[in-house]
Amino acid sequence: MTFQELGLRPSILEAVEALGYVEPTPIQDKAIPLVLEGRDIIGSAQTGTGKTAAFSLPILSKLATPERSPRCLVLEPTRELAQQTYDNFLKFSRFTKLRAGIVYGGVGYGAQRETLQRGVDVLVATPGRLLDHIGQGTVRMDRIQFVVLDEADRMLDMGFLPDVKRILMRCPKKRQTLLFSATIPPAIESLSSWALVNPAKIEIGARRSPADTIRHVLYPVALAQKNDLLLALLDKVQWESVILFCRTRRSADQAAAFLKRHRHKAAVIHSDRTQRERQQALDGFKSGYYEVLVATDVAARGLDIADVSHVINYEVPEHPEDYVHRIGRTGRAQATGDAFTLMTAGDAPHVQGIERFISRKIERVRLEGFNYQYSALFDEDRLGSLADRKTRGVRLGKGYFFGPARRRR
Repeated sequence: MTFQELGLRPSILEAVEALGYVEPTPIQDKAIPLVLEGRDIIGSAQTGTGKTAAFSLPILSKLATPERSPRCLVLEPTRELAQQTYDNFLKFSRFTKLRAGIVYGGVGYGAQRETLQRGVDVLVATPGRLLDHIGQGTVRMDRIQFVVLDEADRMLDMGFLPDVKRILMRCPKKRQTLLFSATIPPAIESLSSWALVNPAKIEIGARRSPADTIRHVLYPVALAQKNDLLLALLDKVQWESVILFCRTRRSADQAAAFLKRHRHKAAVIHSDRTQRERQQALDGFKSGYYEVLVATDVAARGLDIADVSHVINYEVPEHPEDYVHRIGRTGRAQATGDAFTLMTAGDAPHVQGIERFISRKIERVRLEGFNYQYSALFDEDRLGSLADRKTRGVRLGKGYFFGPARRRR
């Protein structure tokens, strides 16, 4: 189908055409007609598949005319995702008179109160700040017709499920509810059975598999040499931009400081940073001012960061799902990408969990020319040298290659 065949209003189609969209993605092709029909939906799809347009385009079509009272509520787990979704609503509604607003934590209440007082048709929010506004009487949920629970499994991981239930209880029972999630754990199934009515289920892509355009490998290393190996990788691998993932806010700050001491332009993003600091880090990374974005899993999902050539897991994630989400920050939109994971002996249980989750063994490699200290990890049967894998096409060094060059599209 084309967008014209999906049943969207002309004003929405005009915005779609202005943005250069030609054909709907699979999640859009399946979800848009169901939303227009009034069905509740459970949609499972990986990030980067076009979920936001899959729910925002048909909702805007159904809202049609402005009333300046929230009729659509979109809940997001993080400020960055809320901002990104809000920006998309602005783009898609540009040829309508509908108004969107956004509320999230980490900033003052004044501007948000003014936005709510002027009236909005679509409200994008994080759960905690929305409950604050509800408690202060600055927003009401009694006219909500559409509720979207985006990245629902992430909201569950972050402990937002009780807040989400409190918000839903304030919305009319007669409404259309759309739940989108990369994974559907039991708690999400329980929420959907309570919050949704006879939902249609849409599943796009293999939820447990990284994209085929991503080459991902493990670099076993002794703990004492972890920082040295990180610097060696940044020195020898031809990269354009790097996201470096850490488990905790403290380790992210320490890694960013370490990189800066060694003359790498690095920015850091995690939940303890102010919204202004987080936005400056993202904007600087997208513009190319920062070479490396050091992040916790707050940046693992949903954020629209194009042309990331490499992801490095400085610390192995504890949850296997987060591994897939992290490395999915590269190799987007059919471009190729590389993802490296630094693995110490203490990471072995987490790596085993990841390999079970994705149903494959991840290749172990050594960096050519690095003076390794011995680690028991090197005794694994499948560990080899990059120099022995010349047909893999891994780009090493400044201006030379092992294997054929990989052209990035």
